[in-house]
Amino acid sequence: MTDDESEDAIEALVRSYDLKDEIRTGWQLRGIENPESVAAHSWGVSLLVVRFCPSDLDRERALELAAVHDVAEAEIGDIATRAEAGAQTVEKAEKERRERAAMEGPLSGLGADVREVWEDYEARESPEARFVKDMDLLDTCLQALVYERAGRYDPDADNEHFEEYDALDEFFATSEPRLSTERGQELFERVREKYEAAKADT
Repeated sequence: MTDDESEDAIEALVRSYDLKDEIRTGWQLRGIENPESVAAHSWGVSLLVVRFCPSDLDRERALELAAVHDVAEAEIGDIATRAEAGAQTVEKAEKERRERAAMEGPLSGLGADVREVWEDYEARESPEARFVKDMDLLDTCLQALVYERAGRYDPDADNEHFEEYDALDEFFATSEPRLSTERGQELFERVREKYEAAKADT
């Protein structure tokens, strides 16, 4: 690595560390008190990978995918996936274009290895990438369970961003149809059952 490449890497890492302060938009829109950052979410996905990675998958590769899967959001911000009709502010194709521009531009100094891992995750062609995507979705549902149990939002407050779904139901509605592995679907049902029980107790 040349001095210039080393400098580029440090600057790209500094930019990527914005993920530690980038609040996840979906929780913010729902009025969650002190919501998690994107980096905290990535840690949750990594922990799920360690705990639930099937033995026939490459756990090390899955952890690499989990670590970098949202790195482009350091530049473009967190764009929430919405289930409510008309609530999506940025279409999927445009989000993908922005992420690619970030990886090819300001974050290119992270290096070819990081870019290749990110590309693998985005393509969803490897079994590891599909599994990590499911853990990405599962982490959101687990976080919803945490917030529901802790009462970290006012379910009765008027909220222009959440009109069609009660409580934190939209996060489950956006996750369920995108699950693609048996492990992910099984864990999702277990988490949803606990979430419904938590709602019933409030």
